[in-house]
Amino acid sequence: MTSSATALPDAEALCQQLSSDIKQLIAEKELKQPLLIGIRTGGAWLAQRLQQSLELPELGILDISFYRDDFDERGLATQAKGSELPDSIEDRAIILVDDVLMSGRTIRAAMNEIFDYGRPTSIHLVSLLDIGQRQLPIQADLVGASITINPEQKIKLSGPNPLQLSIG
Repeated sequence: MTSSATALPDAEALCQQLSSDIKQLIAEKELKQPLLIGIRTGGAWLAQRLQQSLELPELGILDISFYRDDFDERGLATQAKGSELPDSIEDRAIILVDDVLMSGRTIRAAMNEIFDYGRPTSIHLVSLLDIGQRQLPIQADLVGASITINPEQKIKLSGPNPLQLSIG
């Protein structure tokens, strides 16, 4: 598909649907003290919005800049801000939030960082969009929408208010 043929869903509507889906996941899995953790930047914006909607007391933010395995392609992020997590994630049910699930490498890096902070009871992955193109066997538990784009195209979430998806 070309960028003109790829219709992007409404990010705000997907966020509302994910909020409902997460409520159901928490109930079905009987998650005690679930902790939303957003991956900076787009995943953090999404997690903040979901936290407000779900009325959860805590929110964690991950900056995976130092956990990436693609420095040779991307370079080290010059605007790394560090992670902001509660004092303990030990034995917590983590709901890891990212904006776009593509290769799986960002999620692998995020999980590596999470385990450096402690051992959660579980990690459930939530993604606004899934565009496939996996390089690692990682799948989301909840996805707002799945779309297909050309490998040279990129999806960008801008925000935080409003959340908007664009393709380039």
